[in-house]
Amino acid sequence: MSTSKPLPRTLDAWVQQLGKLPLPIEQQQHARIRRVLGDSRRTWREIAETIEASPSFALQVLREANQSSNSLSDPAESVETALSRLGLSRCETLLNQAPALPENEIPLAFRQILLISQHASQQARGLFGARLARLWNELHGCSLLFLAPMWPLLCAHPHLLEAWEQRVLLKGERPAAVEKELLGVGLIQLCLKLAERWRLPEWIVRGYRLLERDRRQLVKALHIARDNEHPLHQQQMLDEDTALRHWLTQPSNCVLLANGLAVSAHHAWDTAHNLRWQRLTGLYLQMPLSELQQEVHQHAVSSARLIHDAALWHPAQALIWPWDAHRLKPAVSAPPPPKRDDLTVWRQHCARLLAEPSSFANVPQLTACARDALQACGLKRVLLLLADRHHTRLQTQQQAGLDAGAASLSLDPAQSQVLKRLLAEPGQLRLTPGNMAQFSALLPGNLKALFPSEHLLLRSVASNGRVVMLVVADQGGQPLNDVSLQAFAKTAQCIERALSSFSRRAH
Repeated sequence: MSTSKPLPRTLDAWVQQLGKLPLPIEQQQHARIRRVLGDSRRTWREIAETIEASPSFALQVLREANQSSNSLSDPAESVETALSRLGLSRCETLLNQAPALPENEIPLAFRQILLISQHASQQARGLFGARLARLWNELHGCSLLFLAPMWPLLCAHPHLLEAWEQRVLLKGERPAAVEKELLGVGLIQLCLKLAERWRLPEWIVRGYRLLERDRRQLVKALHIARDNEHPLHQQQMLDEDTALRHWLTQPSNCVLLANGLAVSAHHAWDTAHNLRWQRLTGLYLQMPLSELQQEVHQHAVSSARLIHDAALWHPAQALIWPWDAHRLKPAVSAPPPPKRDDLTVWRQHCARLLAEPSSFANVPQLTACARDALQACGLKRVLLLLADRHHTRLQTQQQAGLDAGAASLSLDPAQSQVLKRLLAEPGQLRLTPGNMAQFSALLPGNLKALFPSEHLLLRSVASNGRVVMLVVADQGGQPLNDVSLQAFAKTAQCIERALSSFSRRAH
């Protein structure tokens, strides 16, 4: 919960960070896999299906099998093949190394990308399963794991999903420019590099190579797919381009098509992006667009029935909405930064906090100065709570901008995982719409009632190595601007220095 470190900015640095990152498994799934691995009555197929129900562990099994095998051997194309290569004992060791976490402690963005991957697998099963019956294991496994290179990225940096959605899907900014700014590299380039490093199945690698290096075939196919109402003309155009016709019928394209449908539908069903993937899939299947759309919608509903998580978004939910309704709404803009005069006042309060020896006669004076400093840097609602000696109680010491009941607030840290962690050592938690669902249930209800906000800061402050205070603040429910965020961090450091100075004066 501490402030995140700067993101890598080069391809090699990203691969180094994400290449071996352990991915968490939900506790009940973890226990279920352990039981099945220890059950001698299970077949390889039954064990593989149980592992595939936990996509993050499926990736780790496939990755381990392909990276530990001879580089001259073909990569395992399915979880079942990887399982047979590793053996049950090795899989149990892998399982022991994977973090088992409660669902609400797993980043929401990571859970969301897993849902999209499961939706893509369901689309592949419904649209192409009968046609590629002999290649079923490859189709299913590759469709599920196609987006796997993004999983560790969103597990380690979940805020990136919200930032990408807001800028690309809502504001219409160019994906390449946004990715360059956020990551320093192209997202497809990073995915390809990770897929090659992990030796993921060739169907997956081939899809990323197409997107990253050779879009000509894809663009030509999309051009023909636009003429969906004239299938005879489409066929004539394909007959004139033998290489394109041969490429289009490759089974590996089904993996890319299924994931294109799932990812584009995640935003909305009526976008041009989603329509392009539907037309291209219709061209592959030689199916009219209306029939293809009906099937895609049915498979989305089937997928939603298999995945039950109220905190996540499934595109099937939008099928009962008006056709032009979209899930994403523009982010509320952050309020303007504090005025110059307010920052001058803030610096004066901070100077008083930093003064040696301490000029405060008592703790209420010190915390009142801290409260005023936080308000001066643009934070509209502020709450300062003092911890008792044994960390069994947090009691309001100062408040501003809150209901009168805040003055008498008393919290029991034992009832909140977040409060316990913040009291264990100095740290900071910044709540945003992207992680609110993950942490909201772990916060006391009376504290959430005072701060009905999706943009909230909680920071614990220590004196002489022991946490003695919790600071909670926001900008009235609005997104936090960068100046106020930086000033909040500096104010917390000033408060910590003031507490240490005051404790020496008191002695």
